[in-house]
Amino acid sequence: MLKQKQTGSLQVKKELRTGFTTGACAAAASKAAAIVLSTGEKVDSVEITLPAGRRVRFQIHNCHFIDNAAACSVIKDAGDDPDVTNGAEIYSTVSRTNEPVIKIEGGEGVGKVTLPGLGLEIGSPAINPVPRRMITESVAGIIDPQSDNKGVRVVISVPGGKELSGKTLNPRLGIIDGISILGTTGIVIPYSTTAFKACIAKAINVAVSNGNTHLVLTTGARSEAFSQHQIPLPEVAFIQMGDWVGFTLKASARIGVSKVTVCGMIGKLSKIASGHFQTHVSRSKTDMKFLASVASSIGTSSEVIYNISQANTVRHIYEIIPADMATKLFNEICRLAARQSWELVNGAMSIEYLMTDFEGKRLLGRASLDGKENQLK
Repeated sequence: MLKQKQTGSLQVKKELRTGFTTGACAAAASKAAAIVLSTGEKVDSVEITLPAGRRVRFQIHNCHFIDNAAACSVIKDAGDDPDVTNGAEIYSTVSRTNEPVIKIEGGEGVGKVTLPGLGLEIGSPAINPVPRRMITESVAGIIDPQSDNKGVRVVISVPGGKELSGKTLNPRLGIIDGISILGTTGIVIPYSTTAFKACIAKAINVAVSNGNTHLVLTTGARSEAFSQHQIPLPEVAFIQMGDWVGFTLKASARIGVSKVTVCGMIGKLSKIASGHFQTHVSRSKTDMKFLASVASSIGTSSEVIYNISQANTVRHIYEIIPADMATKLFNEICRLAARQSWELVNGAMSIEYLMTDFEGKRLLGRASLDGKENQLK
């Protein structure tokens, strides 16, 4: 993604600044703490190797001894990405043990895993495999447990991490009391859709691992809150997919989900009904002519059809469509969305659509298609 900076009459395109993951910061802090513990000397910066092979230097923010252990920290810089952990202080406290291994633990502000499906043991700290490997390699480069038959204990902590976790998907994924130490490349790409899709895939995996074969996919917080009052399923079965409808449907089908209920508002559902599965405004716009054709198919008057085709917003349609035709129109949009979605996943699962109003208070439309019988209801 590019920003543009005006310089006189010349527009200069400026790349958004990349940042570093919590995993990379934890690895750098751990290397610094290992140096301090082994030499007794404080360090200002350290260089580590990211998974892709790139060498990066990190500034060390805090560096001190605590009870025969060394503690160092790095301030996470997410670059130009609006990451909730940007500016968080990632601490690593390193001490020696008698067991000749490098043991990594989670301290204050690092979440604890309570549900299966994350690729981590239940009860373990939410430090993902790649960050664990980075931390281990960074420490082993300074203190080798095999060479002196003494081990290393590494405790990663994030002051304020518990409060930050409330702004993430961690509570929904069963990660409690803190943030996750994440990152597969070590680099944060600004406004990365990859990270969001990875969270969706992980949420699906957690839901299925906990025995849920019926998932509720929602486009936002209001539609999720509405659907939770409509469908009696555990919270883990509700997944906010945002604009990534196609990705989420396909991911659900691949993992063996038997039914999905999609809940959203008229704008996004009408995009899906017309075959657009990436519903962000920059990727697809609401097609008023399409909505007019839907209105025509249910027998709406020519005047109403014309007015819908000329509407400025989908909200305006509420004012245009006669009360006696509204439910028919909304049900038909849901029916078409269900049909498009069923075809997208090649009939792998049952599809249901719910349409709620803009306040997330009322059910406007509903339709379902059985994945086995291919019957709309």
